[in-house]
Amino acid sequence: MRRIRVMLVEDDPFWQENISSDLAAEADIEVAAVCGSKEEALQAAALDRALDVVLMDINLSGNKLDGLEAVQELWPIVGERDVKVIMLTSLKESSIILKSLQLGAVNYMTKQSCKDIVRAIREAAAGAAQIHADAAGAMRAELQLMELTPTEREVYELRRAGLSRQQISDRLYKSAHTIKSQIKSIRSKLLPFRLHQPSRAADDEHD
Repeated sequence: MRRIRVMLVEDDPFWQENISSDLAAEADIEVAAVCGSKEEALQAAALDRALDVVLMDINLSGNKLDGLEAVQELWPIVGERDVKVIMLTSLKESSIILKSLQLGAVNYMTKQSCKDIVRAIREAAAGAAQIHADAAGAMRAELQLMELTPTEREVYELRRAGLSRQQISDRLYKSAHTIKSQIKSIRSKLLPFRLHQPSRAADDEHD
């Protein structure tokens, strides 16, 4: 049986040790390389012609999101080889999840869900990757928000921050009637996704 060759790209020694030891305990998985930087990862990928899966941390040097850069630079190196990338991180921001998938990652997981990594690797290697629950909820919300116009998105974010209609009206230099109409449109687009709203009393006051 050919084992799944995995490269772990992670700068934290704690996670390097824990994840690589968990993977090494699996009979069908081989830890081909453990890299602590983008440069090490790209070099290792160029040398390993049989690499199957890359586990990529997003922040390899501080908070620079250079793991995303590494993914982007990885594809010309692996060429036509069928290498799958799984993002492994502590971040749950929907914009980062979306960017990861746009760059070609097949899955996105947080390190708190490391118990699911082995299954995710097997699914990715088999071409049957399913977006992990860590990312799925954020992506569903983001896809719903993509239905909003830029102006509606601005109003939505202000409502989430707790501003009343009148406060939003003052902030955006628009009439209260316009803001009320935009909020109504937002609600219709996002059902059953509900706005985080200030109190009903505040709403009633400015209707």
